[in-house]
Amino acid sequence: MSAPAERPLAGAVALVTGASRGIGAAAAVELARLGAHCVLTARTQGGLEETDDAIRAAGGAATLFPLDLVRGAEQLDMLGPSIVSRFGRLDILVHAAGVLSKLTPVAHIMPRDWQEAVAVNLSACWRLIRTCDPPLRAAPAGRAVVLTDGVVARPAAYWGLYGAGKAGQEHLVRAWAAEVANTRLRVNLLDPGPVATMLRGTAMPGEDPRRLAQPADIAPAIAALCLPEETRHGTVVRVQEAG
Repeated sequence: MSAPAERPLAGAVALVTGASRGIGAAAAVELARLGAHCVLTARTQGGLEETDDAIRAAGGAATLFPLDLVRGAEQLDMLGPSIVSRFGRLDILVHAAGVLSKLTPVAHIMPRDWQEAVAVNLSACWRLIRTCDPPLRAAPAGRAVVLTDGVVARPAAYWGLYGAGKAGQEHLVRAWAAEVANTRLRVNLLDPGPVATMLRGTAMPGEDPRRLAQPADIAPAIAALCLPEETRHGTVVRVQEAG
């Protein structure tokens, strides 16, 4: 029996990173509202519990998996098999975790800051692909959505540290998409544009967040890329340019 139209993801299992706040949390709530059981991961237990509360209020269900993407490499490597062991499947990956690190001249980037930015903005994506690729390929309609940033296409002064990691991540994901083109798995990147998140507030402290799109405004576009009928693949979806 097919899922009801209002819950097209019923029975699916979705892994969402960066799910304690911002776009990751909003995406998790939307996926759960559409019927997916969401496995939520982020560093902060309290933030994950708040997202879990919002999911329950929307009539959904979630499992919390606190994880530091920098220090929890071994746990991250086992995430895919662990999810399959517990739920029997993994249908969706939404990778929303990211770190701004420091806005600084390229010549002033410190090794410690470089290591953290690359670990979160690039290496974590590589590890997620390694651990999630097998079950996503095996899923009836595997879907992966990775958040990118407009700074990749438009490099700006002082954004080199953040942009380098995001550029590497985007290249990695597009290469992965090419590799799975002949499978059922659909892989896409999503650039949300300016959104009122903590990361944006840190980068642009003088900006009025009320004039920006809110995380909940972006969540439907992410969820659309996770639906079984989605056909886009290997694309960069720019939400605010597309309206």
